Amino acid sequence: MQFFSMAVIPGDGIGPEVTNEALKMIKKVEELHGGMKFYSEHFEWGCDYYLKNGRMMPENGLEILKDFDVILFGAVGAKTVPDYISVWELILPIRQKFQQYVNLRPIKLLRGMESPLRYKNHEDLDFVVIRENTEGEYFNSGGRVHEGTPYELAMQNSVFTRFGMERILNYAFTLAEKRKKKSLTAATKSNAINFTMPFWDELVKEISGNYPGIKTQLYHIDALAAYFVSRPEEFDVVVGSNLFGDILTDLGAAIVGGLGISPSGNINPERAYPSMFEPIHGSAPDIAGKGIANPIASIWSIGLMMDHLGHDHIGKLIVDSIEAVLVDGNIRTPDLGGTATTVEMGDAIISKMAQLAVGHNL
Repeated sequence: MQFFSMAVIPGDGIGPEVTNEALKMIKKVEELHGGMKFYSEHFEWGCDYYLKNGRMMPENGLEILKDFDVILFGAVGAKTVPDYISVWELILPIRQKFQQYVNLRPIKLLRGMESPLRYKNHEDLDFVVIRENTEGEYFNSGGRVHEGTPYELAMQNSVFTRFGMERILNYAFTLAEKRKKKSLTAATKSNAINFTMPFWDELVKEISGNYPGIKTQLYHIDALAAYFVSRPEEFDVVVGSNLFGDILTDLGAAIVGGLGISPSGNINPERAYPSMFEPIHGSAPDIAGKGIANPIASIWSIGLMMDHLGHDHIGKLIVDSIEAVLVDGNIRTPDLGGTATTVEMGDAIISKMAQLAVGHNL
């Protein structure tokens, strides 16, 4: 029997609604596998907690989380709390403190879905973006002075370290070695950002020498965004800095069906700290409480969690189950053109997984 400890932070808005469906998937995995057990503890941290306590999580929140194997996260953000507070006091400290330097986001057109890109099919849209997750442009360095005067100044510093870049690039190249196309694309903007990006380019070229079997290319971020739309079939593994990876993956989600579909893993490959799994979508306050949020991204995040824990066959089964429900087409949430509730969509996927698991040794 394998035992895993899981911290659950449902968060804000639709976060609790989609997290409930992900937790139902965890229970189904336990039931079907038989040799796996999750012990979970819930933490009601987020914007409501902030309004009551003046902080997004307890002062010792990171200390509380550090001994868990994994973290399941819902969403963060509310109209009552500025985004820079909710993000910088909850999700970013977790990513940075726990060295979750790999943000892994699959860009995959699931069977049963149609891309808004004409003439692009499922084989054309199946790649992964690796985003550096702990430094780069999202680094807590900078400030404001002379506020409220004509001399007011705001400065935000980007921080790129050789150590940080080498480890994310090595991870991306290693992943590319395991995939069919043996290709890696790195996002840059060295023609205009004249210190950090040339440094990044140099390291991409240097480290590529250790992976002679991988076709490596560097694209400026603006051109790369265009190529995501015009020729996505070219890509296999795409790696970028924190900001570039963030923007590219939202674009990637859009071309495969929307933010309600796409999952992510914030991974500490060395397992010295817990890794965190979450949908890439936000808290969607406009539909919170209506029971119509799409739970696919949250459920698929459990698939990424299974991959991380060494059960990639279960991860594949979860994706197969999502695709089977989409192909059937009977159960779809409003964002996918249907009328199903969050619970109905989650139950359909879990039921389909039980059917597909028959005869398989999980």
